Amino acid sequence: MAAFAAAVLTAGGLVVSAETARAADADIATNGGFESGLTGWSCTSGSGVAVSTPVHGGAAALKATPAGSDNAKCSQTVTVRPDSAYTLSAWVQGSYVYLGASGTGTADVSTWTPSAPSWQKLTTSFRTGPATTSVTLYSNGWYGTPAYHVDDLSLVGPGGETGQPPAAAPAGLRSSTVTASSVGLAWSPVPGATGYTVHRDGAPNLNVTGTSTTVTGLSPATAYRFQVSATNAAGRSPLSSVVTATTRPADGGGNESDLPAHALVGYLHSSFANGSGYTRMADVPASWDVINLAFGEPTSVTSGDIRFSLCPVAECPNVESPAEFKAAIKGKQAAGKKVLISIGGQNGQVQLASTAARDAFVSSVSKIIDEYGLDGLDIDFEGHSLSLNNGDTDFRNPTSPVIVNLISAVKSLKAKYGADFVLTMAPETFFVQLGYQFYGSGPFGGQDPRAGAYLPVIHALRDDLTLLHVQDYNSGPIMGLDNQYHTMGGADFHIAMTDMLLTGFPVAGDTTKVFPALDPGQVAIGLPASQQAGNGHTTPSEVNKALDCLTKKTNCGSYQTHGTWPALRGLMTWSINWDRFNQWEFSRNFDAYFGS
Repeated sequence: MAAFAAAVLTAGGLVVSAETARAADADIATNGGFESGLTGWSCTSGSGVAVSTPVHGGAAALKATPAGSDNAKCSQTVTVRPDSAYTLSAWVQGSYVYLGASGTGTADVSTWTPSAPSWQKLTTSFRTGPATTSVTLYSNGWYGTPAYHVDDLSLVGPGGETGQPPAAAPAGLRSSTVTASSVGLAWSPVPGATGYTVHRDGAPNLNVTGTSTTVTGLSPATAYRFQVSATNAAGRSPLSSVVTATTRPADGGGNESDLPAHALVGYLHSSFANGSGYTRMADVPASWDVINLAFGEPTSVTSGDIRFSLCPVAECPNVESPAEFKAAIKGKQAAGKKVLISIGGQNGQVQLASTAARDAFVSSVSKIIDEYGLDGLDIDFEGHSLSLNNGDTDFRNPTSPVIVNLISAVKSLKAKYGADFVLTMAPETFFVQLGYQFYGSGPFGGQDPRAGAYLPVIHALRDDLTLLHVQDYNSGPIMGLDNQYHTMGGADFHIAMTDMLLTGFPVAGDTTKVFPALDPGQVAIGLPASQQAGNGHTTPSEVNKALDCLTKKTNCGSYQTHGTWPALRGLMTWSINWDRFNQWEFSRNFDAYFGS
């Protein structure tokens, strides 16, 4: 452990000895567990990728593949102190795997193994030269050999002269959404921190860049101890206080609402017809796990009085009778399906601007649920239904009446119907992911007040929320966590948009106001079922690439996700009718992918 210079307080002030205080030994490698993809790393010729298997610890490891004249060298440069001792180690797997450090200012070092069919630890050490302030860490394979793997790489020694002290221990660690296999965590930001490490039961588990994450792969009905440390250029901070969370039993409950591990959600045009034709409830295939009745609409924009009725015979000649419709709903429920009333849609503007409208909403929605024997509610507020008043700048404490009254109304419905009440939401990207850049009218006014307006609703109801399926269609380009714009229609858009929900993000760039990650079991990807259904149709092959990346960390393209989420709940589509029109392409692809 490096020594700290003695200091004494004298009448003249604080006097420090001639020896400058040195940073304590710490692991100063960046993202050595590859939990944040290749963040901090550079691999020659694109030879490296973060994978979810095999791993030594956590949920990711490096896979690098030599080819031709490229030995798949992956490296990073770290700040060090002159004339100081360091130990470099990593767990490796494969043939002819090398680990080393260059630019040490003394003798560069490396170590290797000719064969590591299972995980093997490589370790080497070095001392920096009298003027050395940075070194390069690297791993590589050998030309023409198969891929090698690296995990849990560390460089232990004093942090470099950075002009800043080591980061403080994070405060405010708390658990959020808990399922049978995951625990959501959030904490307060640490000034100057460049990243955070989550420790599970005393051991490092994953590295993240934000102030929230979801720890997955846990066992049901098990208590876990979590702590978090912060990292800056001077090294890793002390650990935070401990938070204990117990996962739910394997049989689910709470906001999981007995959904299958991977669920297919679809909207059924029940109150109107369009070019897709009318589909009777009894004719909806068994593939669909959640059926949202489209739509319940208000008697006026601000009344809060929601009405629902079946499509008129003149418009839908094959519509069933109300009795047949209700009987078919019971048949779906007997088969384990959920049937919800969806409120809003493109034409159904709903603004609960008064407490009277709030109360009318609760009363009228309850009447629909009771009349048809439904399982819950889907909120599909679009257009100008939700917006933020000037000065409403904190999603954690909203003040705009249309937001506050909606939250209150949904909580009342949840309290009335109990734990089995299914709550889903289908916002557009403008109301959610755009909040990474813009929130409401902004601190100085002038922005679109609808930007990010769903965030306070989602956040306030996250413990009651069964599913969030953002509409990844009819959208303009949206900036992802890589600070690049992503355009709808391909796997990249769904990967980037979903990564934001599962990682969390600072709202309007304010790192003191971070929207926490949702549990993967609460998230489904929303897509149009056919080219006729909406802009941004995604082919089955691109849908599968997005699922591969998010659940397996393969086929990710150029975007690097901040985790791997095999518990991602599934897909939503507009709509069941359009899928039928398109020969059931969407649902058949879902069934094939998840083995239904």
